[in-house]
Amino acid sequence: MRQFPRKPDDRYWRVEFMFPKPLLAAMLAALSLLPGIAHAQAAEGYAYYETGDIDAPAPRAPSLGLLLIGGSEWSEPAWRWFAGKTGGGHLVILRASQDGSDGEWLMKHIGGLASVQTLVFSNREAAFDPRVADILANADGIFIAGGDQSKYVRFWKGTPVAEALNAHVAAGRPLGGTSAGLAILGGTGYGAMAPAAVDSPEALADPKGAKVTLVSDFLATPFLANVITDTHFSERERLGRLVAFVAQARAAGNADAIGLGIDEDTALAVEADGSARLYTTSGGHAWLVRPLGVPEFQDDGALDWASVELTGIGPQSRVDLARMSVANPAFAGTARVEAGQLRDVPMPPERREWSLAIHGGSGVIERGDITPEMEAAYRASLQAALAAGSEVLENGGSSLDAVEATLRILEDDPLFNAGRGAVFDAEGRNQLDASIMDGKTLNAGAVAGVSSTKHPVTLARAVMSNSRHVLLSGEGADQFAREQGVEQVDPAWFRTEHRWRQIEEWRKDNLSALALDPTHRFGTVGAVALDRDGNLAAATSTGGLTGKRWGRIGDSPIIGAGTYAANGKCAVSGTGTGEYFIRENAGRQVCDRIAWNGQSIAQAADDTIASIGALGGDGGLIAMDAMGRIAFAMNTEGMYRGAASSDHPAEEAIYADETLTNED
Repeated sequence: MRQFPRKPDDRYWRVEFMFPKPLLAAMLAALSLLPGIAHAQAAEGYAYYETGDIDAPAPRAPSLGLLLIGGSEWSEPAWRWFAGKTGGGHLVILRASQDGSDGEWLMKHIGGLASVQTLVFSNREAAFDPRVADILANADGIFIAGGDQSKYVRFWKGTPVAEALNAHVAAGRPLGGTSAGLAILGGTGYGAMAPAAVDSPEALADPKGAKVTLVSDFLATPFLANVITDTHFSERERLGRLVAFVAQARAAGNADAIGLGIDEDTALAVEADGSARLYTTSGGHAWLVRPLGVPEFQDDGALDWASVELTGIGPQSRVDLARMSVANPAFAGTARVEAGQLRDVPMPPERREWSLAIHGGSGVIERGDITPEMEAAYRASLQAALAAGSEVLENGGSSLDAVEATLRILEDDPLFNAGRGAVFDAEGRNQLDASIMDGKTLNAGAVAGVSSTKHPVTLARAVMSNSRHVLLSGEGADQFAREQGVEQVDPAWFRTEHRWRQIEEWRKDNLSALALDPTHRFGTVGAVALDRDGNLAAATSTGGLTGKRWGRIGDSPIIGAGTYAANGKCAVSGTGTGEYFIRENAGRQVCDRIAWNGQSIAQAADDTIASIGALGGDGGLIAMDAMGRIAFAMNTEGMYRGAASSDHPAEEAIYADETLTNED
């Protein structure tokens, strides 16, 4: 036996056919009796693999959905969506090469499936095998893997496999494909039937040439009757050839033919009503290609087309394939083709290599409210925090490392209500809260009411990394810190005379935080970051409210309220009246507005603060989207804040009327 790695951190064993067939059949039969083993079986014209329990009942009925993947890496959230469409039942993967290791990967990393069966075809005769027909008829979901689409055309077109695929989606069950598997899902597809694949220059030079081999009357996929798909789109510069494919289809009589290209590491998930959303692990897009009018061809066959409308679909876009409409496109424009040359192509926005935004709390901050010396001190502190986070990101460190390093600087700075310099509660104690979230994994950690941990943000990260919990509080959190070796200090470390005078004033007059320090009403600190790998993270730390009682906990340690991060969507840290941020689920709300309403990061941030204000709450937040674009939103007169990125140097601001170059 030999070992073949297929996915990172995965190993899949397959049997090499080095034994006489009778002996091999006996060995496979014996293996098939062992529970929990991924089985590989040989049959005439195909190989069969299974993992999971193929006899288990599906928990729910499957529902229609299409998963259109552009090749290369798979988005785990997209696959969880697709697994949900199967009703948690039985998935069948179809291939014409390789093995069943994708099934192992799906069961281990995605879950939510009873089993995964893989059929690897080696000839057309296998498509007529009754067992193949039975497996497809009982599939709760079918996915066509990458490889060579010409084999799919030769092996399946006009066979019971094609009939089974069409019957599968007609019955309202999910279907998906990646790379070559996606290429055949359109009503017309590029069959790659020539000895060599066609590239964009060749296709534009002669869209009707022998290498441009389109195939029709194969599969009947919902919403794709007039769509030609292409994959590995930007990475392999395939826009030109997709335009040529559409030109050939239009010239052949399909006046409604359009193109849909999908980048690598990117998936378009289509619901039963045609609405769709994009998932990507690397800032990819889907491209809707809709030329206007009819194509023209020069004497040598080269294409002329005066107007080719291009619409880029991003994670924030709202797509309706039933109407072929895109709200909030990532980019849009009109290209043209002259003598086989594609010109004026709109370029998708580029993701920043790295990006960082911070806040140090908000309040009623007008020019002249603080002395020039104090203003300079605040600005220097913000710059110091930005420098710490920027150094991590510039050197290739993770977004998690960056937000933690940034907040450790602010927690040590007595100017801010976090760590040293935190406010006192009604009993004269410093009770500290913090949280951190990883946008890549959605893992999170938080602590509340700690009193002897020097850096609460570091303890929050330890909760995330070294425990099965999300939120620890009080003495238990400090005990966990000691067990984890997180630095401890005498509680006197956090005391500052300025904060002690505030609690004495509060005790005397029971003043509000606004009256005590209107220029720093909400003293929370926070950071959001995007690293070079495209991963988002967020962190928040605070001392809470002056004079707080009864173990009051605000939004800062509440994941989804004061802190939230999700790759492909956004990262958020808030500062304000925590009760309102909790009630509005502020951090998650920003991301949901981007994901479901198609809003920009600035719109989503502003509207979230408006919803908090409508309830009577005050404060601000910092937010960052998957491209590293930054938004600051507030309904107060100011917020201590700053930003830095791979595009622009570090800047800081205090007053509401200040705008940063890094701000979008």
